[in-house]
Amino acid sequence: MASAAAKQAPKTAPKASAGATGAAGAGGGPPIMPLASPLMGKKKKPFLGMPAPLGYVPGLGRGATGFTTRSDIGPARDANDPVDDRHAPPGKRTVGDQMKKSQDDDDEDLNDTNYDEFNGYAGSLFSSGPYEKDDEEADAIYAALDKRMDERRKERRELREKEEIEKYRMERPKIQQQFSDLKRKLAEVSEEEWLSIPEVGDARNKRQRNPRYEKLTPVPDSFFSKHLQTGENHTSVDPLQGLGGLNTPYPGSMTPGLMTPGTGELDMRKIGQARNTLMDMRLSQVSDSVSGQTVVDPKGYLTDLNSMIPTYGGDISDIKKARLLLKSVRETNPHHPPAWIASARLEEVTGKLQVARNLIMKGTEMCPKSEDVWLEAARLQPGDTAKAVVAQAVRHMPQSVRIYIRAAELETDVRAKKRVLRKALENVSKSVRLWKTAVELEEPEDARIMLSRAVECCPTSVELWLALARLETYENARRVLNKARENIPTDRHIWITAAKLEEANGNTQMVDKIIDRAITSLRANGVEINREQWIQDAEECDKAGSVATCQAVIRAVIGIGIEEEDCKHTWMEDAESCVAHGALECARAIYAHALQVFPSKKSVWLRAAYFEKNHGTRESLEALLQRAVAHCPKAEVLWLMGAKSKWLAEDVPAARSILALAFQANPNSEEIWLAAVKLESENNEYERARRLLAKARSSAPTARVSPLCLIFLRFRLARFLQPSLFLQVFMKSVKLEWVLGNIEAAQELCTEALKHYEDFPKLWMMRGQIEEQCENMDKAREAYNQGLKKCPHSVPLWLLLSRLEERVGQLTRARAILEKARLKNPQSPELWLESVRLEFRAGLKNIANTLMAKALQECPNSGILWAEAVFLEARPQRKTKSVDALKKCEHDPHVLLAVAKLFWSERKITKAREWFLRTVKIEPDLGDAWALFYKFEMQHGTEEQQEEVRKRCENAEPRHGELWCAESKHVLNWQKKTGEILAEVASKIKNTF
Repeated sequence: MASAAAKQAPKTAPKASAGATGAAGAGGGPPIMPLASPLMGKKKKPFLGMPAPLGYVPGLGRGATGFTTRSDIGPARDANDPVDDRHAPPGKRTVGDQMKKSQDDDDEDLNDTNYDEFNGYAGSLFSSGPYEKDDEEADAIYAALDKRMDERRKERRELREKEEIEKYRMERPKIQQQFSDLKRKLAEVSEEEWLSIPEVGDARNKRQRNPRYEKLTPVPDSFFSKHLQTGENHTSVDPLQGLGGLNTPYPGSMTPGLMTPGTGELDMRKIGQARNTLMDMRLSQVSDSVSGQTVVDPKGYLTDLNSMIPTYGGDISDIKKARLLLKSVRETNPHHPPAWIASARLEEVTGKLQVARNLIMKGTEMCPKSEDVWLEAARLQPGDTAKAVVAQAVRHMPQSVRIYIRAAELETDVRAKKRVLRKALENVSKSVRLWKTAVELEEPEDARIMLSRAVECCPTSVELWLALARLETYENARRVLNKARENIPTDRHIWITAAKLEEANGNTQMVDKIIDRAITSLRANGVEINREQWIQDAEECDKAGSVATCQAVIRAVIGIGIEEEDCKHTWMEDAESCVAHGALECARAIYAHALQVFPSKKSVWLRAAYFEKNHGTRESLEALLQRAVAHCPKAEVLWLMGAKSKWLAEDVPAARSILALAFQANPNSEEIWLAAVKLESENNEYERARRLLAKARSSAPTARVSPLCLIFLRFRLARFLQPSLFLQVFMKSVKLEWVLGNIEAAQELCTEALKHYEDFPKLWMMRGQIEEQCENMDKAREAYNQGLKKCPHSVPLWLLLSRLEERVGQLTRARAILEKARLKNPQSPELWLESVRLEFRAGLKNIANTLMAKALQECPNSGILWAEAVFLEARPQRKTKSVDALKKCEHDPHVLLAVAKLFWSERKITKAREWFLRTVKIEPDLGDAWALFYKFEMQHGTEEQQEEVRKRCENAEPRHGELWCAESKHVLNWQKKTGEILAEVASKIKNTF
């Protein structure tokens, strides 16, 4: 009790003090200070003022329990009271319905079918309880644990599932897989064998093959009539008993139309006739057309429907507005021709052709002097009516050329056309258009006479003068052109036609004089000489066959309006433009003029030589090269082009003499040395080739030469010769001895070359390949390793060493070499590709795919990697991979070639040929593309297509490509031409893709 009183003391004290304070204040006395409380000095609790935790019930710890009153939950509601939601669906609109629904949801389904020995019933035992925040956290923790455990077992589970699927596929393969080998063998079946396969018979029995359906045939009325007349009991119907067996007659059964008078039997014939009559009446009602006819004409009806289809697809309200506006324009200004034309065309577009004709005819009455109105009226009217309209127009406008032309077009007979045009020329003799139209209808002799009159009436028309000159004889044509120059002194076409006339009659010496005189005369008459226009006229002369005229025009105008420092550049562009337009003689004339102005320019001679090589003859090329080497004796390429031209013409002595002259002009020239060696070796003069190479090697720098001098010499020649001085001479020497079978001499020459050029990787490659050919694998490995020490960034050396190790069975060592090479040479697509192929050849396809993915990450724009990645995929995924490759490398030839091969594998011949053509057009130097294209045409193309591919390949002379270089650089194929190598590579290509 004491403790209770102590607890209550603090509560009552403030109240008493408060009352005392109020009383004092009311009484006006001094305020009484509140009593000190023992809680005043304590620290405030931290939970005061904070919201209670979820699920907290005050006093629950000391045994107090909460209770709910009616004021908390609201007034009680009857089961039939409506719910608050006015849009509740049926079955939930009252309080009782919702309570019943909640009870049904709370009831658990304790059926035996929902019971499991491990999990129990399917429903949750605590589903009826509240789902609180701690339940949600527990569920999240359990879900995270389950996910973690599932991830730990994921790899084993996926591997087990994969093995089970593979085992299942092995035990129960698909039908497509079971017949895949047989489907591949179908390619070997000939057409005769295919046609001899017997047809599959029908194994069903006769009743199943030929089912007999129950046939029901309608009985005619004559059948019933016949049996009615025989008097049989079962054929007559008693009207009192047959209609239900009642004694009372059936209502309507005694009507006169149903029974025959005088008998008690039904007349089936009259029933059929009545039925037919009723059917005829209904058909006649249905077939009644709009015009009141009782028979429908199908063709005419469809024609009427077609005529009713509107041709204007716009809004009807827009048509009404336009019609109203045009009507206002016509009424405001009735003499305005465009208003009448627009109104007529509006009605024509909307399908009201007759209204359009009426409007335009009214327009001709209001605007009789308008050509456009009359021509529109003639267009809208039919044939004969249009002629009458045009005749009326001529009476109102006798000087209108357009109306006369329209009148001639309306005539179908040529004589009538001539008559109309001659009548027109009587009224309008100054019209060039009428004269030209009339001349086109005449015969040559009559046309000449008419043109004579035409140039008198129209002396300023150049076309009429030129047409008359073409129809006259040579002498008369000269007179005609002279008169034309007198009447029209400012036109250049008359002078060019005169030059062409002289050339056509063999007076080529007059052509230059006429063109020069034309330039002088035109300038004297104030005409500006437009260089581009004259060059276009020269191109037209070239296409017309007037070569002398086009060359004279080019010589006369090529230098007009060009600065001296821009002459060379501008003339080269003009020549290329003429070649692009097909005017070869114009281009030849431009090159000839440029060579006269710049006789010592090597670049101009080279352009002219390439032009003659591509578009001229061998004789013209050789004549040009002779002049070129006379003016530019130090130009090695011109000497070599001349020697090659003679060699291709199988004139070997002439080629030797040209190279001898080249030696005199260019002593110690490496290119000329190599050309002479190639000439002798190609013609089986091996001793001469050896002597030439020995002489060239003796001129090469040796170790006794000062290092500083050697460095200076290499620096000066590095701009012209790559690699350094006479290195190719050593390589050519080694290659010659190698292909001729002198292995020891080749090895000695290679060792001597490496003393001078130890940092050149090709020499190490040749040394290793020679040792490989001799089956000295250890020496070959040593050569490659020494080369890699000197040239660690040479990718081909790494590839050769890796392939050597793979060939001897050291797969692990080959893999390690490629990894080391990738570290030394990062972002090298060739090394990644070799690594992928190494794993694929070893049968490790998964590792190959992994390496390919890494390679594409490091070299995302490598075409060779994307091309290989396409065919690493399974057949269904190859098309998707090719699309990705094209997005990354749109213009890469290897990707385009891979797409062509993909279409080839899918037997899409046309598309494959298009992609092959695109590939060789983008990169004509890729020999693999030509070989695959040729193989494709050998399988799916004609002989003409195969020959075209072969010729194009020989003209392109490809030098690169993995398959191509493997054959072209083989020691056994060193003398084969491009066409032979093409056939060799194509024969070794297998359709494994």
